[in-house]
Amino acid sequence: MSLFALSASEMRARLDAKEISVRELLESHLERIGSCESKINAFLTLTTEIAYKNAGEAQEKINRGESDFLTGIPIAIKDNIVTKGIRTTCASKILENWIPPFESTLVEKLKRSNPVLVGKTNMDEFAMGSSTEFSGFKITRNPWDLERVPGGSSGGSAAAVSAGFVPIAFGSDTGGSVRQPASLCGVVGLKPTYGRISRYGLVAFSSSLDQIGPFGRTVEDVIFAFEAAMGRDVRDSTTVDAPYNAQVARTPQIKGRKIGVPKELVSEEVSPEVLKVIKETIELITKEGAEVEEISLPMISQGVSTYYIIAPAEASSNLARYDGVRYGLRVPATTAVEMMKLTRSEGFGKEVKERIMIGTYVLSAGYYEAFYAKAHKARTVIKQQLREAFRTYDVLLAPTSPIPAFRIGERIADPLAMKLADYCTIPANIGGFPAINLFAGFSDGLPVGVQLIADTFDEETLFSIALGMESILPKVRIAPC
Repeated sequence: MSLFALSASEMRARLDAKEISVRELLESHLERIGSCESKINAFLTLTTEIAYKNAGEAQEKINRGESDFLTGIPIAIKDNIVTKGIRTTCASKILENWIPPFESTLVEKLKRSNPVLVGKTNMDEFAMGSSTEFSGFKITRNPWDLERVPGGSSGGSAAAVSAGFVPIAFGSDTGGSVRQPASLCGVVGLKPTYGRISRYGLVAFSSSLDQIGPFGRTVEDVIFAFEAAMGRDVRDSTTVDAPYNAQVARTPQIKGRKIGVPKELVSEEVSPEVLKVIKETIELITKEGAEVEEISLPMISQGVSTYYIIAPAEASSNLARYDGVRYGLRVPATTAVEMMKLTRSEGFGKEVKERIMIGTYVLSAGYYEAFYAKAHKARTVIKQQLREAFRTYDVLLAPTSPIPAFRIGERIADPLAMKLADYCTIPANIGGFPAINLFAGFSDGLPVGVQLIADTFDEETLFSIALGMESILPKVRIAPC
């Protein structure tokens, strides 16, 4: 098997056994990127020179016997996570040439392990989208079918893992932007509990919903990547040092687990081919001893409408800072006001402008109570219903995406259909709960994912059940590309 097709855990074992060098591993991935990247467009910036430097440092660490899980492992970072000295664009023209003078906490933490940074990945502009068609620079394609989308907004990271460009990548998940592309590309994707991983250096879209999460080819890889990134950060007051039991997390267990299936997420919004895979998955885990029951959580059907009030409202506030004065693009004009108008008009894409306008509207005097305040009340009830469910069930099981990967351009003209792509993932963001996507099977050659959602700060139960399920679900390595 080619080195680029191994899981990160398998790479780790070979590196530590001195069967391969970090440089050999890197060059295997660079060769794969050279062969397939022009078809997929997963990256906005390739950092080859930095990667070779990282590889040399990692090899020295391994030779000293000081390696940990990520040492020498190729990784990629979504382009809305700040990297000091490396272009960070958020896939937006307004930040096209911005080079950050500081490091995000995530990258700071990862650097302690000496991974090999291969590049920054493509995304929907400012993480607004469900297909990676809204990048300001290029469309990323699904490695399983180049005529289809990889999902979004972290489509570049998902495609990079799926195509064999890197075994580990990081993205951000505001309404499903890690799990949904993971489902469409056939990889594992995790949204941790809100507050588990620092958002310092993650360019803000919707501050109360955003969360950084890892992609990998196996649950084990994602667990190790999560553990490298988690923890309290004094620069992000929303982070906490909540208890986490790594031993429990790494112990697969399905038998005796109570699993609820919300009927509102296994509904007419979900396509028959996805429902078929979900039904087969439920049959498999029931045979292994899990107690699976259908439950009703009526308010989560309001998740999409709640999300599309809160998220644009916060986005309209967060994106006010891009005015041509402090960051990136500045379009010359005779007055300051005219300069700001022209800069924002030329710098932002259509999807971003639409969300800024919606957000400004719902926050405006006269409409605040009618929309924004009501959305927050709905958010509270959704969170309460989910929390109540976790008093009975260890996890909830649902589809990740209501449909397999759709064709490029198919949903551009139908914004409502595009937004419903996150129908099953949004509830976890609304309540801040951790959730993970697992590969569950194929439908007409396209990957289909299943989602598990756990109570807040209960990642160990989530991982334990995910590991158990992964052992009985169909297996997939990388896309043929």
